[in-house]
Amino acid sequence: MSKNSKETDMTSTAADTSYKLPKVWTNDKENGGKFASTNSPTAGARHEQTLPVGDAPLQLYSLNTPNGVKVNILLEELAELGIKEAAYDAYQIDISAGDQFGSDFVAINPNSKIPALVDYSAVDAANNKNEPIKLFESGAILLYLAEKFGKFVPLTQGHARAECLSWLMWQVGSAPFLGGGFGHFYAYAPEPMEYPINRYTMETKRQLDVLNQHLKNNKYMCGNNDSDYNIADIIIWAWYGQLVLGKLYDAAEFLQVDSYPHVQRWAQDIAKRPAVKRGVDLSLKPIN
Repeated sequence: MSKNSKETDMTSTAADTSYKLPKVWTNDKENGGKFASTNSPTAGARHEQTLPVGDAPLQLYSLNTPNGVKVNILLEELAELGIKEAAYDAYQIDISAGDQFGSDFVAINPNSKIPALVDYSAVDAANNKNEPIKLFESGAILLYLAEKFGKFVPLTQGHARAECLSWLMWQVGSAPFLGGGFGHFYAYAPEPMEYPINRYTMETKRQLDVLNQHLKNNKYMCGNNDSDYNIADIIIWAWYGQLVLGKLYDAAEFLQVDSYPHVQRWAQDIAKRPAVKRGVDLSLKPIN
């Protein structure tokens, strides 16, 4: 869709006041949009599907979306450090085909979202036996892996750890407004709608300004030394770094991303890291 046609459609849609709010919501019609075929108000497995398990200690089931590449990048950063215990097999979960609703995947992540990870090297200290650990939610996976291997997160209580965790949780709370809000209504909704696009554009630009002001005086999210690069940078870069580099939603011009020079500088610096390059383009094995 061209920019002009989008502007025209937004104007005409803004005048549409035909929707009447019902007393009780019912799922009585197709909701439209790119992921309409997989949307449902209910949770749980929809079909039986066995996931492959490789020989590496870590098994990743994911897709190279912004949420997915976060974990890819951290695993590749650990590989860059030569940590053999962080070896992993990576498998593709095709969310457009509904792989996230397969029985084995739901057993790992009952929320049916990528990424999900199983650590087969974990040991249950209480019972002194191997006990695979299942993880879902990208923030939880990043924190688990960083703490497990003692890399890319401050381990000692204090200012540095508090700042890292604060920015980590900032992304967890903020990115849904970018992805599920702005990204959905700008790129995936069945038609442009002025109110939600304006609402989520405003919030996305506010978040970019938060980052821009912070990064004016910080090389990384948590400091100015190379050792300060950590999971806060990784988790935020996957969404906001790629956004200002023009990698998400074809929305760089619309959002005027060049007006956030400090985010641009930070995003470009991180994009040059070998592990980041590998993580973004990670080859995922098919599950079938």
